[in-house]
Amino acid sequence: MMEVTWKSPSNIALIKYWGKYGTQLPRNPSLSLTLEEAFTRTTVAIEKKRSRKPSCTLLLDGQPQPAFEAKVLTYLQTIAGEMPLIKSHHLSIQTHNSFPHSSGIASSASAMSALAMCLCSLHLMNGGKAPENVYSWASHLARLGSGSAARSIFPGMSLWGKATGILESSNKYAIGYPTNYHMNFNDIQDTILLVSKKEKAVSSRAGHALMQNHPMARQRFKNAKVRLDQLLVVLEKGDWNAFIELVEAEALELHALMMTSHPSYLLMRPETLAIIEKIRAFREKTQLPVCFTLDAGPNVHVLYPYYEKRKVRNFIQKELLPYCEDQVPIYDHMGRGPIQELS
Repeated sequence: MMEVTWKSPSNIALIKYWGKYGTQLPRNPSLSLTLEEAFTRTTVAIEKKRSRKPSCTLLLDGQPQPAFEAKVLTYLQTIAGEMPLIKSHHLSIQTHNSFPHSSGIASSASAMSALAMCLCSLHLMNGGKAPENVYSWASHLARLGSGSAARSIFPGMSLWGKATGILESSNKYAIGYPTNYHMNFNDIQDTILLVSKKEKAVSSRAGHALMQNHPMARQRFKNAKVRLDQLLVVLEKGDWNAFIELVEAEALELHALMMTSHPSYLLMRPETLAIIEKIRAFREKTQLPVCFTLDAGPNVHVLYPYYEKRKVRNFIQKELLPYCEDQVPIYDHMGRGPIQELS
C-alpha cells in the first residue's frame, strides 16, 4: 500500500466565476485570494486490485459520506484516462475540513484541490511520467472536480480563465498571480463571519446552471472581465479604496444574479445585511480600508490590510460577532497554497 497526505486551502474569489460551459470551463476569468486557515486535509492510500473499474472508499472526519463518495467516484471515472493508477488501484480516502462543510466557504475548492494534489503525488510515486508543469496539471485535474478548486493550487492570489493580455492564462487551469502587486496587499487579512453553518440553499453547480438563460448573463460576463482588468491595475498601484469598490461590486452583483434568476434565490440573511451596513459605517467613520465580499451563501468575508489588523479585529469582535452563529469567526489571511504532510 502507498499513501500520501496533502493539506490544501479554500479560496475566496475577488472577481467571481459564475457561469460555465463544456467540462467545467468558465464563462469569465476570475481572481481569488488563497486562504490559510480554511483548508482540507486529505490522505489517499492506494492498493493494487484486479478489476479495471475505478473504485474508492471515503471517510469525512472518520465517518462514511455516501453522497460525497459517489461524487468522488464519478470524478475518478472522469479523469481515469489521464491517470492509469485509478484503474489499477483501489483508493481509500480520508478527509477533514477545518470549517463547516457546504456553508459557503468553498469546501469543494479545498477538497478537490487536496485530492488532486494527492493523486498527482501518487501518480509520480507509482512511476508515472511527470508533466512539464505538475502544478498546472494538478490545477486542471482539480478544475474537473470543482471549478474554483483550480485556483486553490497556488499561493497568494490566483487567476483562472483566459484573460486579455495575459498569455499564460487559460480556461483549463489556473495560474499564480501574473504580475507584481503592491506591498499594501501583502498578507491580506480575511476574517470569515459564519452567519450560518447550515448547508447552502443552492449548490454551486445549480447556481452556475442558472446563468445559462439568465437575461443579464452577457452583461455579467462583460462586467467581470472589465473589473478584472481594473483590479490588476489597482493591485499594482496599492490602492485600497479602488480595491474596495471593485470587490464589493462583484460580491453584490453575484447575489443580484441569484435574486433575479429563475428560480430565484435569496441567499443573504438579515444578519448578512446588518454586517454589511456595519462595515460601511465603520469605514466611513474611521477611513480605514476594510471591505466585505461574499460567496454564494450568507457568510461574510471581511478583508483588510495586515497593518490595520488590530483596529479592524477590535471592531469585528465588538460590532460584528453578535450577528454570527456561535460568535466564533475564522481569522484567516493570504495563504501559502497546498502543503504536503507526512502521512
